[in-house]
Amino acid sequence: MTIWIPGATGFVGRALMARLRADGQSVEPISRSASTVEGVTAHRISALGSLLSAGDTVVYCGGRAHVALTGSAEDELAAHRRANCEEPLAAARLASARGARRFVFVSSIKVNGERTEGVPFSERDTPQPEDAYGRSKWEGEQALWEHAQRAGMELVIVRPPLVYGPGVRANMATLMRAVGRGWPLPLASVRNKRSLVFVENLVDLLALCCTHPAAANEVFLVSDGRDLSTPELVRLMADAQGRTARLWPFPVPLLKLGAGFLGRRSMADRLCGSLQVSTDKVKNRLIWRPPFSVEEGLRRMVGDAGG
Repeated sequence: MTIWIPGATGFVGRALMARLRADGQSVEPISRSASTVEGVTAHRISALGSLLSAGDTVVYCGGRAHVALTGSAEDELAAHRRANCEEPLAAARLASARGARRFVFVSSIKVNGERTEGVPFSERDTPQPEDAYGRSKWEGEQALWEHAQRAGMELVIVRPPLVYGPGVRANMATLMRAVGRGWPLPLASVRNKRSLVFVENLVDLLALCCTHPAAANEVFLVSDGRDLSTPELVRLMADAQGRTARLWPFPVPLLKLGAGFLGRRSMADRLCGSLQVSTDKVKNRLIWRPPFSVEEGLRRMVGDAGG
């Protein structure tokens, strides 16, 4: 069996590529522009319709979380739909026509929603995506389910929360730099809980989902198995960098208000709000446990940044 990885140059795709090769798997990367990934010649997506063999598996790591557009909300949603719904569906059609055995789709916890209030998200929840990204991932899931059932191809959906690790970008990278520089942060009063997943934990599960019989036609939520408050995360980040966290109390409502004036309300919501996921299903059905602790994941992340 060969495992094909659309999105092999991305944050998750590249880590998965390295992991599967280390396991001795036959892997074929798919990229829009790169000629090689991890020393392996990369294909374009059309290769799924010409080179894939019956019994192969596709792990779709492509997609787009952030689209920089100056147009309307409709333009933004259309761009997300192309990347997170239409393109995965096109890949699934090519793969199933060649007899692919299984299609693993890396979705997002944003399909469930943006926040939790004491009860973690689970696979049983009715999806309630709020932004264009979450809606497009949910539409992608639905389109893939419909096609997989018609084509007789196994489908696995994995919805991770925030993924971190070496090479992480966006808000996590910004917070890591602020902690590393010793900036005082007004986050000591935050009382939240958020689930995260170290990229190597995520790819460990994705590798398992390629072959485990019990993964077929299932949805799984994944995390490191330890939920953190933002102050706890900052302290662990500081420890990983050999520094002392500098946190000071500030009223959370005023923090959100000030962030709104600066155009950073969404970042403040993530720093102050809760988003927890239950991993009971993946633990019970696949007997899976994350191989790396949060501390180890953060050490690897900051070590890569320092290097």
